[in-house]
Amino acid sequence: MNHKVKEPFVRITKRDSMPVWRGWLTRLIGLVLALIVCAIVIFAMVKLNPLKVYGAMWQGAFGSTKRIWVTTRDTMMLLCIGIGLASAFKMRFWNIGAEGQILVGGIATAACMIYLGGTMPTWLLLVVMFAVSAVAGAVWGVIPAFFKARFGTNETLFTLMMNYVAIQLTSYFVAKWENPFGSNTVGVINQTTKAGWFPAILNQQYLLNVIIVMALTVIVFVYLRSSKQGYEISVVGESERTARYIGINVRRVIIRTMMISGAICGIAGFIAVSGASHTISTSTAGGRGFTAIIVAWLAKFNTFVMILIAALLVFLEKGAMQIASQYNLNDYASQMITGIILFFILGSEFFINYRLVFRGNALREKGGETV
Repeated sequence: MNHKVKEPFVRITKRDSMPVWRGWLTRLIGLVLALIVCAIVIFAMVKLNPLKVYGAMWQGAFGSTKRIWVTTRDTMMLLCIGIGLASAFKMRFWNIGAEGQILVGGIATAACMIYLGGTMPTWLLLVVMFAVSAVAGAVWGVIPAFFKARFGTNETLFTLMMNYVAIQLTSYFVAKWENPFGSNTVGVINQTTKAGWFPAILNQQYLLNVIIVMALTVIVFVYLRSSKQGYEISVVGESERTARYIGINVRRVIIRTMMISGAICGIAGFIAVSGASHTISTSTAGGRGFTAIIVAWLAKFNTFVMILIAALLVFLEKGAMQIASQYNLNDYASQMITGIILFFILGSEFFINYRLVFRGNALREKGGETV
C-alpha cells in the first residue's frame, strides 16, 4: 500500500553562496533588529529612554580620548588572539587553549621583565620578550598538536585541559614573584624603572600595541590567502584524506599550524603584560581566549574582518559597564543587552549560510525561495 510522504512546512537547506553585499546587508538588518529588541527590553525593565542608554554605551567606549585608547587597546588584544586562532580553525583544529597560551606568553614576558629588566636597553628587552613569549606560546600549542597528529587525540578537550595547567602554572609563579611578600599578587612590575614597558609613541601609550597587532593582521592575512602553507591549511581543513592523496604531510601541517597559532596567542600575552597591565595573574587572559573564538568564527578567518568584530565586542563590553554604573543597573541587566545583540549577530550568520524553504515554494520550483 503506497503512502504519500507529506512535505514538511519548512525545510532548512545550505546555501551554495551569497553575494558579499547581501551578506553584510543581512548582518546590518540583524544589528538593527537587535537594537530594537534591546530598546523594548530596556524600557520594559527600567523605563529608561533606550536612546539615552545607547548614548551612554557610546560614552563608555568613546566618551574621552583616554576611553578611546583603552577601547583600542582592548580591541587590539582581542584581535591578536583571534588572529592566532584563525589558522588553527581554518585547518579545523579546534584550538580552545588560547587562554593557556596567553598565560604562558605572559609568564615568559613577566620573567624577562623581572630578571632582565635594567640589564639591557628597552628596545632589546622588548625584542627578547617578544621572541620568548612567542616560543612559550608555540610550545604550549605544539603539545596538543603532536598528540593529535600522532595519536588522533581530541584537540578540543586537550587544549581545554591545557588551560587549567597554565592557570596552575601562573599561580605558582605569582606565589614565587609576589610583591610585597604575602600579598599573593605580583604587583606592578618595574613600576619605578618601567623596564620592559611599552614606550609611548607620538605621546600615545598604546600605539605600539596597535602597530604590532596590525602588522600581525596583514602578515597572517597574506599567509593564509597567498602562501603555499596557507593552501595546505585549507586543504587539510577541507579533507585530510584529500590532503594525503595529493602528497601533503598532514602531521607536519597540523604541528606547524598550531605552532604558529600558539605563538601568536603567546604574543598576545606579551602585549597584555608589557603593553597594558605590567603584571601577571591568573586573570591576565580574562576569558578573551574564548571570546576570540567568536571573533575568528564570525569573520570566517579573514583577519581584516576580525578588526570590525573585535571592535564591536569590545564596544559592547565597555558600553555594558557604563550603563551598569550610570543607571545603577546590575551586571545581569547590562549583560542581557550584550547577549541579545550577540544573539542577533550570530543569528544573521545562520541566514547567510542557510535558507528556509517553505512547502509551497519547494513544490513550485527546485531549490525553493530564499528567506
